[in-house]
Order: sequence, then C-alpha cells, then structure tokens
Amino acid sequence: MNKKQTPDTGAKQGQSREDRLKSALKANLARRKAQTRARADETSDSKTTDDKDEG
Repeated sequence: MNKKQTPDTGAKQGQSREDRLKSALKANLARRKAQTRARADETSDSKTTDDKDEG
C-alpha cells in the first residue's frame, strides 16, 4: 500500500530540486544586479542634472 521511492527516483527529484534552486539563485542574482545598476544610473543621472543646472 505504501509506495517506496527507488534510489533513482530520489536522485532525480534531488537533481530537479538542485536545478530549481540553481535557476532561482541565478534569477535572483540577475535581478539584484539590475537593481544595483538602476540605482547607480539614477545616482549618476541626478549628479549630471545638478551639474548642468548650476552651470
């Protein structure tokens, strides 16, 4: 009545979990890098805008 997992099934599930975690980590890192770039661009844009207004 109880189904037992074979070692192959457990390994496949573990591998797919690793793949999901790897993909999630990669996406998270890419999103964080994009946020950092956007903030850096925003900061540099405001500095150049301030310089133009003063001159």
